[in-house]
Amino acid sequence: IVALKKTPLFDFHKAHDGKMVNFAGWSLPVQYKDSHIVSHMHTREHCSIFDVSHMLQTKVHGKDRVKFMESLVVADIAELKSNQGTLSLFTNEKGGIIDDLIVTKTDQGYLYVVSNAGCAEKDSVHMKVRLAEFKAAGLDVDLEFLDEALLAVQGPSMFRVLQEGLKDNLNKLTFMTSTVATVFGVPDCRITRCGYTGEDGVEISVSRLRAVELIEKLLANSEVKLAGLAARDSLRLEAGLCLYGNDIDETTTPVEATLVWTIGKRRRKDKDFPGAEIIVPQIKAKTFRKRVGLVSTGPPVRQHTPILSPDGKVIGEVTSGCPSPCLKKNVAMGYVDSEFAKNGTEIQVEVRKKAVGAVVSRMPFVPTNYYMG
Repeated sequence: IVALKKTPLFDFHKAHDGKMVNFAGWSLPVQYKDSHIVSHMHTREHCSIFDVSHMLQTKVHGKDRVKFMESLVVADIAELKSNQGTLSLFTNEKGGIIDDLIVTKTDQGYLYVVSNAGCAEKDSVHMKVRLAEFKAAGLDVDLEFLDEALLAVQGPSMFRVLQEGLKDNLNKLTFMTSTVATVFGVPDCRITRCGYTGEDGVEISVSRLRAVELIEKLLANSEVKLAGLAARDSLRLEAGLCLYGNDIDETTTPVEATLVWTIGKRRRKDKDFPGAEIIVPQIKAKTFRKRVGLVSTGPPVRQHTPILSPDGKVIGEVTSGCPSPCLKKNVAMGYVDSEFAKNGTEIQVEVRKKAVGAVVSRMPFVPTNYYMG
């Protein structure tokens, strides 16, 4: 049996009654003393901290770093402003999604990349293969895989909580921008205003030796509680955000997944990213299936639940679903035949061999509260 990997906060989680589970080969808390629902609502109303140190953090150095990254992803990295980030996708030559990731163009001479733990091995190999090609061609680029902790501080009171530990005004940091700062006396923290909850929040990359110190300083504020994977999943689903391996994978294209907005305009025109020959024509031609949001009442809708047309024929499958703590209804996402993808379309889901009514719904299900300045 392969031992589970531990984040720098493993002992801290155990000491705080974290209920540890296996997530992508890592031992992480699914919840703490509070129930999943209490944690979820606390994040929506106050502020929660999630340990996301399992995610792969990479720095891309060298003067050809933008060209290197653009050879792997669909985003226009060149057009990003200094310290601005974007959600992007690694795609393969067939147009499938290898992973989703956030790329930040820092003013420190490197790109800062955060990708999924479940794809860490695949992503690092993928980047190393391309790196070897670039080096063989005499281009200047290098990869540095970080061994830092990563804390997500999420919720409407994040600003008040974090501002106390910063010299600079946090208002200068808008959604999807990043800076390096001393936080509550802990130096060289990279703060990026983003998250996976739909709320205003930050992710803080911090030295693994000082992660416990930082989390304790944040928790000293009574607004803040610890939250685990269960709340993280229901929060991201209410926000309409994809989970890699569930909602997107190597069999789904960005167009099917309604992630066309991640593809840079220049990149579409130049068709110079992996899989562009397949992906770009799909933008105009439409696809046979599409990722949609679904809302239903009654029994909860889970992954792999069949989606049915009004007359009972299978038109797709649920990829993620849960009861929404905020809406008191079931929310889900999945892929359906395109003719059923219009918002407001009444369809059915098959739960425990029974057809239950559902409606195709706009996402996010719960309005997002990102800080745009």
